[in-house]
Amino acid sequence: MEYTVTEESFASLNSYWADFKQDLNWNTLFVLPSWLEVWWQIFGSDFQLYLRAVRQGEKIIGIAPLLVKGGIASIIGGTDVCDYLDFIVTPGMEDGFFNVLLNDLEQNGISQLNVKPVRPDSTVLTNLVTLARQRKYEVHCCEEGVSVELDLPSTWDEYLAMLNKKQRHEVKRKLRRLWEADNVEYRCVKVNQEVGDFINTFLKLFSLSRKEDKVSFMTTQMESFFRLLTETMAKIGLLRVGILEINKLPTAMIIGFDYNNMMYLYNSAYNPEYSHLNVGLLSKVLCIKESIQRSNKKWDFLKGGEPYKYHIGGKEIPLYACQIKIK
Repeated sequence: MEYTVTEESFASLNSYWADFKQDLNWNTLFVLPSWLEVWWQIFGSDFQLYLRAVRQGEKIIGIAPLLVKGGIASIIGGTDVCDYLDFIVTPGMEDGFFNVLLNDLEQNGISQLNVKPVRPDSTVLTNLVTLARQRKYEVHCCEEGVSVELDLPSTWDEYLAMLNKKQRHEVKRKLRRLWEADNVEYRCVKVNQEVGDFINTFLKLFSLSRKEDKVSFMTTQMESFFRLLTETMAKIGLLRVGILEINKLPTAMIIGFDYNNMMYLYNSAYNPEYSHLNVGLLSKVLCIKESIQRSNKKWDFLKGGEPYKYHIGGKEIPLYACQIKIK
């Protein structure tokens, strides 16, 4: 059957996600249409948009959400706010999709395709790289960091049993010490509206951080991204916010997204004045407990090998950068 390539919009991608998400594999949070559109609105002014769908007859078999600059294409998103990326492809149709896509890129004068970061199970590494090499393209892939995730058991006790003896002792000790403080309350809630109060609290806690990298990260443009992203993700039912309060005062907070039975820890902040109670770490531990109670299957700490992720059970996943020079 003949393949065709169609130019798409964010509106059409949103309709495909709503109507055909059981066929197309939207396996990565960071390429959902709403996420792509938010990133483009805030950061996309210097790029040319290249949204393409590949169809076999009337059926969409894959989507390439790309941006182009200087003849180089990459998936929409930046490594500072998108932890790993991929194409959206119907399982079993990867070779047909990528063959047509590479032909289209070549016909449109694209000389290079850069994709990063990608997981080992991404279609980039499982299909695209092999196909590009078969076409005699120059391909370079290298490890470029790690992501950390946790397979969630069915109960809290099973989670504690998964930790080694030292880790389990430390989690229990720190939790006991926290609950001994005055008037401690933790809640992890699905947010559908009134996002402003939550994000204002988060940004206030973020500004209290003593880490220079965090302070320099939250520019005016980045703050706009966080506000628009949380508002948008709340509208499609994916935003969850965890807040740890002591004496009614927010002391730690996480912003996360609940998608495909997985909780994504996107960012976190805490008040350093309460670091003696380990509020930053325990806000995450308590959210893991809440995710287990909601029967989530995974907890994704996302990109970065910070020690605390391993201390509470996380396992490392390598991330790769791939560069394909198109003839």
